[in-house]
Amino acid sequence: MNMNFLRLIGIVALTALAQVARAELKWEQTSVDLQPALGDKQAVAHFKYENVGKTPVHFTSVHASCGCTAAQTQKEQVAPGEKGEVTATFNIGGRTGTQVKTVTVQTDDPDPSRATTVLTLKAVITPLLEIQPALVFWQNGEEPKPKIITAKANKAAAIKKLDVISSIPDFTAKVDAGSAPNEFRISVQPRDTTKAVYATLTIKPDSPVNTGNTFAVAARVMPPAPTGLPFPLSDTI
Repeated sequence: MNMNFLRLIGIVALTALAQVARAELKWEQTSVDLQPALGDKQAVAHFKYENVGKTPVHFTSVHASCGCTAAQTQKEQVAPGEKGEVTATFNIGGRTGTQVKTVTVQTDDPDPSRATTVLTLKAVITPLLEIQPALVFWQNGEEPKPKIITAKANKAAAIKKLDVISSIPDFTAKVDAGSAPNEFRISVQPRDTTKAVYATLTIKPDSPVNTGNTFAVAARVMPPAPTGLPFPLSDTI
């Protein structure tokens, strides 16, 4: 029999054997959408898997995309037919809006297309307060009338009042009920607009689900406009 033909048969047989004996993790899902409740400190995603191959799978690396997210797997080796999960824990902190975090999982699967899997955690975090605008200001010499900042509270927060404190005494702040439910009007007024000043206004809601978080906006009196140039402009270039 032709030796080249025998070699070809051997290669085909080894390839078939390798396919039969291969390791393979099958993921139930690689993307998870979460909506943490108001006041939650963490959002946790569970990515479940199963080894549908014929040989064990070893995890070589599991790491998250940022320091605010921790990732871990239940085991370092997954036997054929065995199930498990990778857990991703996102520390919310003061973050709001849509947060997308990833976890990169690497195994010893010889197939590069299966050796690395990227898991995605998306968390939509509703803020306790929505504040507009974040800055109120007066031109130098402008009449020091109050300007309004609107704070709209999440209805689940059960906020009854807001405390507002200015970082300097040059500004005062008064809080009244807004025109809509769960809305507050913060009236900010400078004592004097003849000098440039800048203040941070710290807003603290009394919500029972608030864990001490505060919000900050800014108030400013602008400096005087330039009154002239240090030297005359030339008529020629």
